[in-house]
Amino acid sequence: MNPNVVLPLLASVLSIVFAVMVGDQWLRRRHAYQLVWTIGLLFYGVAAGVDFLAAAGGWNEELYRAWYLAGAFGGAAYLGLGTIFLLNKTRFGYFVAFLLAGSGLISLAFAAARVKEGIAIPTWGIAAVVGGCLVTAVAVALLTRSDRGLVAPLVAALLVLGSAAAVVMTLTASVAPPGYAVNATTLAPVGDAFPAHLRMVVIPFNITGGLALVFGAIYSAYIFMPKVRLLRVTSEIPVVSQLGRGVAVAANFLASIPAAVSALRAGTLNSRVPATVLIAIGGLIQSVTSGLTRFGVTWGYYLGELLGVLLIFIGFLVSIEVFSDIRLPFTHIVLVRRKEPEPEPADGATV
Repeated sequence: MNPNVVLPLLASVLSIVFAVMVGDQWLRRRHAYQLVWTIGLLFYGVAAGVDFLAAAGGWNEELYRAWYLAGAFGGAAYLGLGTIFLLNKTRFGYFVAFLLAGSGLISLAFAAARVKEGIAIPTWGIAAVVGGCLVTAVAVALLTRSDRGLVAPLVAALLVLGSAAAVVMTLTASVAPPGYAVNATTLAPVGDAFPAHLRMVVIPFNITGGLALVFGAIYSAYIFMPKVRLLRVTSEIPVVSQLGRGVAVAANFLASIPAAVSALRAGTLNSRVPATVLIAIGGLIQSVTSGLTRFGVTWGYYLGELLGVLLIFIGFLVSIEVFSDIRLPFTHIVLVRRKEPEPEPADGATV
């Protein structure tokens, strides 16, 4: 009953079951975000499965590379991409642009710190990662302003290209002996055995994907909750209007919480609100516990891995719009039929 074995096993099984259910939904409804989430959940399940195998039988170089590919590059990035597809008709693209630019600057800071420590990172590599993030951020912001429908396809195309590069880099990178790195106390895996340039590349994948999932869920909750509008922004000045709307959404969201609680007690709250709140909490737990491993804090890694996917899974089940009926996957056998979905808001954002 070693928790380092049991927790990732449960997380892996749950992720794969979850992926099957969402994949079945995609086959019926053909929404792009469902397909992308299925891919992200499979990555998550593989990463947790590798954790289980390593905890049960010991780490080796092959498992370590598989863990880095599925966990560091795959899971958060594709779950976040699914959220970008989900909110593609909204102004969420501006926040994605902010995340891309921010992750590029964080990558630059990481590289500068490693160089200061005497660890060589190719200048062209730093320029490619940072420049790629900043250029993509500008493109996403411009498309959000002019043609929002192209934002998610653009990010998806770049993520696929980045993923292909990540596969090559991870499989060919040298790994410090003994072929993996784990925390000495908790035995949770850390990325320290890989070269610094590869650890720099993973930053945009994790930050943009993880925070897009979390804040996308919060934004979805805001769309569907009863609103108290404290602030309104009517300016159309580039950058100023986007920053102003971001502040307005945050302020209005906080002001709307009491009304949402009252609606929940009265049984009138749109089911997507508690669903997306659970998804946000689950994504936040996973992002925080995973991110802390980069600072040597690994005690919550396996627990966060399970709690994150569990809360996201519960959030999906709570939302009757996602699962209007529960059936045996890939069949027409309905196990539970639920009431008709609630109407979608005018802007078309769905969860």
